[in-house]
Amino acid sequence: MFTGLIREIATVKSFVGSTLTIKAKLKAGIGDSIAINGACLTVVAVNGDGFSVELSPESQKHLVIENYTHEVHIEPAMMMGDRFEGHVVQGHIDAIGEITDIKNLGNSYDVFIKVDKKHIAFIVPKGSITIDGVSLTVNDVNADTFRLTIIPHTMKETLFKRYKKGTKVNVETDMFARYVSHIITHQTKSSSLSWDQVDAINASF
Repeated sequence: MFTGLIREIATVKSFVGSTLTIKAKLKAGIGDSIAINGACLTVVAVNGDGFSVELSPESQKHLVIENYTHEVHIEPAMMMGDRFEGHVVQGHIDAIGEITDIKNLGNSYDVFIKVDKKHIAFIVPKGSITIDGVSLTVNDVNADTFRLTIIPHTMKETLFKRYKKGTKVNVETDMFARYVSHIITHQTKSSSLSWDQVDAINASF
């Protein structure tokens, strides 16, 4: 689990085959889970100035791979007893979004992101969303776009300062919205759920 609070902007040293090597201040250990641009990845090697993670073909298929070439957001997994801020983030990317507009409002920025319509049901007005690993609040939701308002601090301290119209981003939608939708879908398929079915639904999360 993660919180969506970026701990460091790290540098990509190389991305060869399925191995992504990162230069970072974070001292990682083999087997650690680290969210890189919002995707939960496992450390497979450690070196003097960073670490390497492995991206399976499945992961590469669902991520904005072109964003894993220069700088990336990183966040280590939560530890028991950590202060909980941000929101509950799994590090499971649901969709690739595209920034359609950024408006400078003076004391904040409105960012508009387009996603496939099938994901809109899981994006809740005033709910939480994760963009490239950054925990944010959704302001408005339309047919295939949603609006975020980003304060200057977040713009300055994340890669959002480099994003522009046409930039693609990793999107993790609201976990609870996905769970509720999944349960309701199963209930509508069967008027009565057995305890075995309930256990199967829980196990799928």
